[in-house]
Amino acid sequence: MKKALAEDVGRGDLFERVAQPKKAAGKIVAKSEGVLAGAPYADALAQLLGFDLVWEKSDGESFAPGETIARVYGESTILLKAERTLLNTILHASSIATKARAFVQAASEKVKVLDTRKTRPHLREFEKYAARVGGVVNHRFGLDDCLMLKDTHLGTLGEPLGEFIQKARAKIPFTAKIEVECEDVQMAKEAMEAGADIVMCDNMEIEDIKKVVEYRNKKYPRVLIEASGNVSLETIAQYAEAGVDAVSSGSIVHQATWPDISMKIEA
Repeated sequence: MKKALAEDVGRGDLFERVAQPKKAAGKIVAKSEGVLAGAPYADALAQLLGFDLVWEKSDGESFAPGETIARVYGESTILLKAERTLLNTILHASSIATKARAFVQAASEKVKVLDTRKTRPHLREFEKYAARVGGVVNHRFGLDDCLMLKDTHLGTLGEPLGEFIQKARAKIPFTAKIEVECEDVQMAKEAMEAGADIVMCDNMEIEDIKKVVEYRNKKYPRVLIEASGNVSLETIAQYAEAGVDAVSSGSIVHQATWPDISMKIEA
């Protein structure tokens, strides 16, 4: 939060040079609907600047136009200096939580909904937190907690997939899973036979995904199936019905639209 605030304040708030600070109060008001997220980060900003932030909504709760989300108390110059950074934090997190909640509801709790690593630089932890608030299950945080073999990796192996996975088991952490991205049914079968823990059906047709699931159920029941690639609110229910264990979508983060929230100074 220090960097976010410094970005906005720069060499100093010019208003502070002129105005005399006085005790003030304000409220953060919703002007559109959404799901709240970002409270721990906003609290950190309040602690940093020394103003009081009292929540009337909690992370994960829905808000509607006209509802008060939180109230702020402190010196007027401090509240005004914090305003944009405070609102941006809540808006950014809440947009992702709102989008995440929509995906989870569209899936009707029949499948786990996952986020991806398509996050803004240096904001991954923040954005994945917001997705989690909305009900999404986090996918891997980075290259160090799951070995995922995408098409770009597979093209560089220079050896059979099974042999590579066998070597990988001896070198990666015992608790780390191995996931293989597959473009068709035959490739998915080969990945299971090679020892993959998770098979990602990437941009595959629903009927083909069903075939992958059927094969998994018969031959490799412990393998997890993830569907990914252009999954939308309109199509996620179809993937859920196909019998996969999880569906991932980067749009939960990178296509989230900010709600409308503003701060009003009352005294």
